[in-house]
Amino acid sequence: MHHAELIDLTRRLPKAELHLHIEGTLEPEMIFALAERNRVSIPYASVEELRAAYAFTNLQSFLDLYYAGASVLLQEEDFFDMAFAYFERAHADGVVHAEIFVDPQTHTQRGVPVATVFAGLARARRVAFERFGMSSQLIVCFLRHLSEADAFDTLEACAAHRNEFVGVGLDSSEVGHPPEKFERVFANARAMGLRVVAHAGEEGPPEYIWSALNTLKAERIDHGVRCLEDEALVAELVAKQMPLTVCPLSNLKLCVVNDMAKHPLKKMLDQGLAAMVNSDDPAYFGGYLMANFAACIRALDIDEAAVRKLCANSIQASFMPQAWKAERLSDVQA
Repeated sequence: MHHAELIDLTRRLPKAELHLHIEGTLEPEMIFALAERNRVSIPYASVEELRAAYAFTNLQSFLDLYYAGASVLLQEEDFFDMAFAYFERAHADGVVHAEIFVDPQTHTQRGVPVATVFAGLARARRVAFERFGMSSQLIVCFLRHLSEADAFDTLEACAAHRNEFVGVGLDSSEVGHPPEKFERVFANARAMGLRVVAHAGEEGPPEYIWSALNTLKAERIDHGVRCLEDEALVAELVAKQMPLTVCPLSNLKLCVVNDMAKHPLKKMLDQGLAAMVNSDDPAYFGGYLMANFAACIRALDIDEAAVRKLCANSIQASFMPQAWKAERLSDVQA
């Protein structure tokens, strides 16, 4: 099957996206529109100038721009517009279910109440389900460069909206902020019945993946590409079939890999790891889910069996009921 045919087939297969930061879907055009609507000044003269700033050398250089972009989000309507724009793009890419990260601290630090954030996202999720039949869940992420106390405050503020989100995660600057910094917060979250995921092994070392598993009791590892540096860790991840939510274009854009042809995704699949494809912060990293699949198909010569496996892994790793998964998995194989 030629690349173009395989890309076309991939688009039609049902997929779940499990590693997507909703604030990372803010396209430059929308940043400008919301800045105008909310009378927020941003330090860029045009959409083109802002897009040109999307050239990153590492995770931190991206985060600096990401937090600046989020400053335009103030009203419920802003969160709705941002999220619904994502759902439209994801639907076009064949995403049937999305588990979306939200960073409350990015907004509460600016005086935006969590209620406003949840209300806008809930409405977008509802409209996406009505219009596209697309299901979704929210995962509240703690910013790991902030303190444990701050994370506890965030969990408490979000507890009033417990029916709006399914789990907690950990994101932002990885190096120097190991998972164990948030061990007690995650224990509290688990006691509340929340599901647990964590970013680990993107820029941070394999030890961070071990810590996410053993200390936080993570049910999914977000990124996890550096697991290949530790044979015992790979064996453990394979034995547990621990989902790894890999984000190929993000890894390229943030210089985790310097060439798509050297991306470890194919090697991860060959070793039996439960890897899948996601878009992370698609507005900043060069594309939504299908752009990530297409880049992998072209650069890594991933075949049809591998594509079906990646899609199946995403469905299987979701926090949806088993009956729902079984139905989608049979569609992936059909």
